[in-house]
Amino acid sequence: MTRFRPFAITTIAVSLVFLLLGLFFLAMPRAGASFYGAPTRDVAATTFVRAIGLRDVALALYLLGLTLSTRWRALSIILTATIVIPAGDIALLMMSGTARPVHYLLHGASLLCFALLAMGSRRQP
Repeated sequence: MTRFRPFAITTIAVSLVFLLLGLFFLAMPRAGASFYGAPTRDVAATTFVRAIGLRDVALALYLLGLTLSTRWRALSIILTATIVIPAGDIALLMMSGTARPVHYLLHGASLLCFALLAMGSRRQP
């Protein structure tokens, strides 16, 4: 097994999770609003969740593309920059005042996941 295989498999798995999450937000924005701690009947909130869904689909696709093409340096840069997304989500939750601890836990897990992937990407050939 080559050195990059476990990292690539992990990155692909994370990409697929975000692809499914993004599709879920696009298909079921009210449930997605609840996931974010936003009012589920608010048109602005469901529109925001759909935008998040598109963001997550794009994130998944560029991570998949860079991983499958073995563009490790580009992937490392993207993974490091992607840490801004969950950090920003946490900041938005804090400003909204509507979040519960589970919302912070989910976004904190995402932040930790991308931070670990970013560190792992630096070890690739």
